[in-house]
Amino acid sequence: MRGFGLSDKEIAEFQDPSHWLTYFPPLAKEDLKAFGLGCDWRRSFITTDMNPFYDAFVRWQMRKLKKMGKIVKDMRYAIYSPLDGQPCADHDRATGEGVQPQEYVLIKMEVIPPFPPRMKALEGKKVYLAAATLRPETMYGQTNCWVLPDGKYGAFEINETDVFIVTARSALNLAYQHLSRVPEKPTCLAELAGSDLIGLPLRSPLSFNDIIYALPMLTILTDKGTGIVTSVPSDSPDDYMALQDLITKPALRTKFGVKDEWVLPFNIIPIINIPEFGDKSAEKVCLDLKIKSQNDKEKLAEAKRMTYLKGFTDGVMIVGEYDGIKVQEAKPLIKNKLLGEGSAVLYSEPEKKVMSRSGDECVVALTDQWYITYGETEWKQKAVKCLENMNTFSAETRNGFEHTLGWLNQWACSRSFGLGTRIPWDEQFLVESLSDSTLYMAYYTIAHHLQNGNMYGQEISSIKPEEMTDEVWEYVFCDGPVPKSDISPALLSRMKQEFEYWYPFDIRVSGKDLIQNHLTFSIYNHTALVPEHHWPRGFRCNGHLMLNSEKMSKSTGNFRTLKQAIEEFSSDATRFALADAGDGMDDANFVFETANAAILRLTKEIAWMEEVIAAESSLRGGPPSTYADNVFANEINIAVKETEKSYNAFMFRDALKSGFYDLQLARDEYRLSCGSAGMNRELLGRFMDVQTRLITPICPHYAEHVWQKILKKEGFAIKAGWPVVGTPDPTLRSANKYLQDSIVLMRKLLQKQESGSKKPKKGAAAPPAENKLTVGLIYVNEHYDGWKEQCLRVLQSNFDSQARSFAPDEEINEALKNCFIDRETNFKQVQKLCMPFIRFKKDEARNVGPQALNLKLPFGEIDVLKENLELIRRQLGLEHAEVLSAFDGAARAKAGRHGPVLDKNPPSPGEPVAIFMSKE
Repeated sequence: MRGFGLSDKEIAEFQDPSHWLTYFPPLAKEDLKAFGLGCDWRRSFITTDMNPFYDAFVRWQMRKLKKMGKIVKDMRYAIYSPLDGQPCADHDRATGEGVQPQEYVLIKMEVIPPFPPRMKALEGKKVYLAAATLRPETMYGQTNCWVLPDGKYGAFEINETDVFIVTARSALNLAYQHLSRVPEKPTCLAELAGSDLIGLPLRSPLSFNDIIYALPMLTILTDKGTGIVTSVPSDSPDDYMALQDLITKPALRTKFGVKDEWVLPFNIIPIINIPEFGDKSAEKVCLDLKIKSQNDKEKLAEAKRMTYLKGFTDGVMIVGEYDGIKVQEAKPLIKNKLLGEGSAVLYSEPEKKVMSRSGDECVVALTDQWYITYGETEWKQKAVKCLENMNTFSAETRNGFEHTLGWLNQWACSRSFGLGTRIPWDEQFLVESLSDSTLYMAYYTIAHHLQNGNMYGQEISSIKPEEMTDEVWEYVFCDGPVPKSDISPALLSRMKQEFEYWYPFDIRVSGKDLIQNHLTFSIYNHTALVPEHHWPRGFRCNGHLMLNSEKMSKSTGNFRTLKQAIEEFSSDATRFALADAGDGMDDANFVFETANAAILRLTKEIAWMEEVIAAESSLRGGPPSTYADNVFANEINIAVKETEKSYNAFMFRDALKSGFYDLQLARDEYRLSCGSAGMNRELLGRFMDVQTRLITPICPHYAEHVWQKILKKEGFAIKAGWPVVGTPDPTLRSANKYLQDSIVLMRKLLQKQESGSKKPKKGAAAPPAENKLTVGLIYVNEHYDGWKEQCLRVLQSNFDSQARSFAPDEEINEALKNCFIDRETNFKQVQKLCMPFIRFKKDEARNVGPQALNLKLPFGEIDVLKENLELIRRQLGLEHAEVLSAFDGAARAKAGRHGPVLDKNPPSPGEPVAIFMSKE
């Protein structure tokens, strides 16, 4: 805050949470105005109980959801901040957004007395090594238990009699799950190292071995589970290799003080039969992959990938009371058996590390609080139906929603303190920040009627907050009956009409990180609270923003606020660089160089327009009439259509490309093509008008300056409307591309012929002027013939134009063979020529359709080249040029001694051949 110029006295005021609400929103509003945001500021609002109207809005939602049975109170696991003393929802997290509790079964492996000296303080207690497992069905195959030799453990009191030996991290989680003698405060009776636990004799539930021992494992992670790991070498590749290391390496046993009798007598116990892997899946997969030790992490990860899922889906139990039952059916039964016998307890911890915004590491707590029942079958079906009819603008976004709908379950919607609305029926709790903002799109539609333009709802209005009863909200948003209210019927009707004008909303733009919570909550709540004809129609999600290809970070200095960017680059250059930064779900990349280049581009464009208008009288008058005019006019039409598509899809980079970059290139090419005839005055005016309108959404300040100060137009560019243009002519664009590409190739050929195959030696005299190549003969063949024609006819008859796919290669080859039989004595030689051409044409047809297989181009090549001979002569520096038919004998004779070139490299459609010679 000091970095932003705040004094210590001002910073101290932020101890009051409400000060944040009064200080920052007005500043944000000013920065967004400077940015040029087009916004109806009357509809701005604060989403806490500071705004009494919004508070009433949220209370209505919560009461309605509870009445529908969609809010319940229950004891559930939740990610929890011990420092804050309340659940830590996604928006309260510094890291770990989207992380959920992971449930384990905690196996109680009882330590058999007498205890070693380091554990004397535990005498008289029931002491357990508590191992967290996701696979309780494998406990029949235990041969030992694993501990990390240099790991730090503690003996923590669970109740008056039981002690669990686990890591301090897992003990803290247990303490918040009613598994600590002192709730929320782990009591450690003894600190222990992993080496202190090696050799402990254990009695473990379901194990066929009466006694197993704690042994060293070097790969245990203490940031997952409890640091204590059960060992089932029949089905766990990690356990199998660690046990093999101890069995086959006496030195390893000696190093950790492991006695032979703790290891050698224990054989692998088959417990599950898995198709393809048998009843000792871990042993088989480790041998198949040639895994050498427990440290071969990559191969072990692959071994688990190969066996774990298949073991669950296809495995069958072959021991115990569930012998013959599939693993996926036996798993919950065995879990319940262990819990029912008191041989195990449930334990949860965050899937990944979660840090709260207060700076502490979160745990999983068993909390008694209010939950919204997302995931409930009937409600989920409605949410899925809503999503099916929505435009998500990308498959990736849709996949994100479908994934979230698949896993989202009851969501804790209450918290103990913070900013927000009190839960109406239980005011000790507030509605958490993601649950009070699921329907606020509807609130926008009537906010100005309620708040009189004040974002805090504190201004005197025609409506009092207490008049916004549940019946009023139902009438406005849910087609409810006309309420008995002190609000005038006319105002009630206006609010309802305005809501129905805007709803259902067509699009809501938001960040990709909110798919997994806020946006999916919005779908659920809309389907519950408003009629189906008001359900959302579209969500457009975007990625985060990088600066210069790196993550924004205050600590590294790679950081800019909106205000700073505007001050450094100007608002329009900032907007230009943001538009160019990228769209879609990938993170956009704001590049300083692009913003600086935008300043130069826009300034240069203004200078060019001023020059053109100043020299307007020198421009060619009359309507556009030349080939170059028609091409340029067509490019303008194409730019308008393509840019409209891009804006409608919210693809701003594409809009910038077609509406600015491509249009500029077309203008530059037009200027070059016109030559001495000059550019058309009417067409340039059209270009400046259209380009200004197309760039207005991205650079509004620039556009308004051009519109009013340079083009001298009435009104505002932002209100000028979208340009009306004719239908683009794709054939004309193709013809022009053909022309430009041909000129480029002819220029390269001319340069090569003029310079010769070798560069002249330094100091050598320049070639005499009479040898300069000033005559160009351009030979054209507008129709494929010979073997190329036959190839195309075969491809035409073997192409599915709807699917854009070809018949199998074998059929095409057979058809080709039949075409050339009796015509070519050596089909294989012809086939060598055909294959590259066929591959090229197949790829082209898949991309552009059946027209790629036509025997001639959709325009007359000779006509296009002849109409642009002056341009060709000028571009190539020729005194004379002709366009000739390759089939005209007299035309071929003009090539003289160069004639063999036409035989060696004959022209074909789209590929004219030029011959250059000196003037004779």
